[in-house]
Amino acid sequence: MASGFFAILDDIAFLMDDVAAATKMATSKTAGILGDDLAVNAEKATGFLSEREIPVLWAITKGSLINKIIIVPVALLLNALLPAAITFILILGGLYLAYEGVEKIVEYLFHRNQNEHVASKPADANTSISEKDKIKSAVTTDFILSVEIVIIALGSVATETLPVQILTVSVVALLATVGVYGIVALIVRMDDAGYKLIKKSNNKGFFTSLGNGLVKGLPIIIKMLSIVGTIALVLVSGGIFAHNIDFFHHLLPNVPATVKEFGIGLVMGLIVVLVITGYKKVVALAK
Repeated sequence: MASGFFAILDDIAFLMDDVAAATKMATSKTAGILGDDLAVNAEKATGFLSEREIPVLWAITKGSLINKIIIVPVALLLNALLPAAITFILILGGLYLAYEGVEKIVEYLFHRNQNEHVASKPADANTSISEKDKIKSAVTTDFILSVEIVIIALGSVATETLPVQILTVSVVALLATVGVYGIVALIVRMDDAGYKLIKKSNNKGFFTSLGNGLVKGLPIIIKMLSIVGTIALVLVSGGIFAHNIDFFHHLLPNVPATVKEFGIGLVMGLIVVLVITGYKKVVALAK
């Protein structure tokens, strides 16, 4: 009886060793997409009133956890029963990400003055609606990026046993949410930390300089994250197309992968933006 119990413990220990090794390999392969995920979600989680930043971030984090709870079992099931469906889902997600990225570029180039005029207006009852829309957009984008993270993690352990696959993909999904949104929380609270350092150091000395640096650095970091997040959306979408569509995979073989993927994402996003814009105009004329 005791020997059987210790045998089970040995099996669990070996399983955990396998999971640890597989998780390390999976996280290294998803490092790029996790970086993109951080940039995109940090950009989406900023731009709110100070007192609303943490509640909004918590709402997005809960949405991200729900996304992972949905995606992980579905991905494992589809991988076992209908692998082709995963590719189809990835391409649809790539179209959405490309659209989001290119739409931001178009908005910046052609509608920047209008957006600045709207942003300059005082907050009113529409603020809560805008907040809900941003949370919804952030959770939707997180869903697409989470699909990519889970699929890459699953592909890295495709030859492992089913228990190792399940545990590894689950751990990677959890680390992605906790790690990404933990860092985002630190970024959006930089200014609060800076103000506290200034107050405690009585406006003099090293900590005052550090506090001022944190306060002044936050707007710069947010602006940089906005740019990086937009580029990441286009790059991730282009990578999805390049890795899952043969035509794009073999297109321009001598061009660096990053340049090619950005170009593909840009073109595909522009096509989707034109199609959706045209559809909206047709619907408006039909009314």
